[in-house]
Amino acid sequence: MAGDGQRNHWGMTGFLAQRISSLLLATYILCLVAYLLLNDSVDGEHLRAFITHPLMFAFGFVALVSYVAHAWIGLWTIGTDYVRPHSFGRFAALARLLYHAVVIAMLGGQALWWLIIMLGR
Repeated sequence: MAGDGQRNHWGMTGFLAQRISSLLLATYILCLVAYLLLNDSVDGEHLRAFITHPLMFAFGFVALVSYVAHAWIGLWTIGTDYVRPHSFGRFAALARLLYHAVVIAMLGGQALWWLIIMLGR
């Protein structure tokens, strides 16, 4: 918003979102690894019971949202940095639109797949 004295803070928001999401994802993965290391005989039933426990399920959903946010910010940055007119000429806007559409479809598909698996228990 030029001229109104306000500044655009999307850069800082994206930076913080990536850092926070990476910490949440690392914590979720550490919980899974700790469970596997602390339990001698983990079979599919035990793992399913652990992952579908209400607290772990909620944490898994937070991890899913964190993953999607983290991946979107990173892939959006790649698209806006590298899909440029000097590389794609007059088709740069179309190439960027297609790139972002593929990224959205991929991340949406992964999130939907997680939801189908976890809610279909």
